[in-house]
Amino acid sequence: MKIQRRHLGGIHYYVQIDAEDNIVSLSQSLDLLLQGRGLQAKSLIEKISSNDGRILPPVPVGKIVAIGLNYRAHAEESNKALPAEPLIFMKPASAVIAHLEPIVLPTQSEEVHYEGELAVIIGKSAHEVSVEDAPRHILGYTILNDVTARDIQRREGKYTHAKGFDTFAPIGPCMVTDLDPLTCTIETRVNHTLKQSSPCNDMIFSIPELIAYVSSIMTLQPFDILTTGTPSGVGPITHGDTVKITITGIGTLENPVRHRKFGNT
Repeated sequence: MKIQRRHLGGIHYYVQIDAEDNIVSLSQSLDLLLQGRGLQAKSLIEKISSNDGRILPPVPVGKIVAIGLNYRAHAEESNKALPAEPLIFMKPASAVIAHLEPIVLPTQSEEVHYEGELAVIIGKSAHEVSVEDAPRHILGYTILNDVTARDIQRREGKYTHAKGFDTFAPIGPCMVTDLDPLTCTIETRVNHTLKQSSPCNDMIFSIPELIAYVSSIMTLQPFDILTTGTPSGVGPITHGDTVKITITGIGTLENPVRHRKFGNT
């Protein structure tokens, strides 16, 4: 099932969309929608389908647990050895923005990069789960742009400052519950120029392995996000750019890039 979260008249709705991104049913309850008990109210669907129905992040995001250096080609372009275990870091929920919202460039950085990633949405609390049991804790999949102030990352050698700015976690535009990530391809374009293109099966650690590893350190809760790393081809973005990240079976996450003084325009 393909699901978006929309805002209209002060109310958040979960909406089921078809292959052409048309809304077919909706509910204020995600559980009811997943059970096939969404409403098919034509007038409300028309209102939400209009520009008045703003697209939100697919779920109200909890914590974001991100994985670094998880694609073989990206490790090669970074001149780094393949990690022996997953490299994890955190991004704050305050960094989350939705599809079409602007990435705002911070004044502290002169080199901000895009990083297109497949993201896992946790649906069931996971604590010390096994690799075999890990898939039962997945609610669905979406797209996340792990925006990074690369100059800060190089200077400090750490990730929180470089990756924690407001607007540095665009996510969406929807969640897909029945995706097979091993069959997916991820592509990132900046101003229509292809920058990243990779099959998701180039990951060093599989998604079940990542969930098992992270859950051995911290409990993953419903609506937490687990990113899975970025493929090769990362690079800079500047004011006026548009970043589009496409994953087969999910769609395209699109965000304009703005200087701080233009961030709300």
